[in-house]
Amino acid sequence: MQQQKIDSIKAHLTEQFSLPAEQIDVLMPSFIATLQSHMQNLQMALKTDNPLAIGEIGHTIKGAFLNLGLDDCAAIALHIEQRGKAGDRSANYQQLFEKLRDALDPIIE
Repeated sequence: MQQQKIDSIKAHLTEQFSLPAEQIDVLMPSFIATLQSHMQNLQMALKTDNPLAIGEIGHTIKGAFLNLGLDDCAAIALHIEQRGKAGDRSANYQQLFEKLRDALDPIIE
């Protein structure tokens, strides 16, 4: 599963950005580290119970997902962004975070 997700990201980067395979191989550890950092930031924001801060991080992480072709994760991040920026305190952000974590586990383990 991990290799499948990584291969999908590599194919997306090749198609969308015309990056050669060698360059993608060099960049992948950085992309993965960035995803890990964004997920840590989101987890920390969840502890603040500040929907606006959660929404801002949702926006940031959504862009990272879209750049890597992780559209399923980007859709979840968009929901986090929209609910957070609307100041929605009733949204289950923790559940959404866990969905993202589960989807990313094959990549960022």
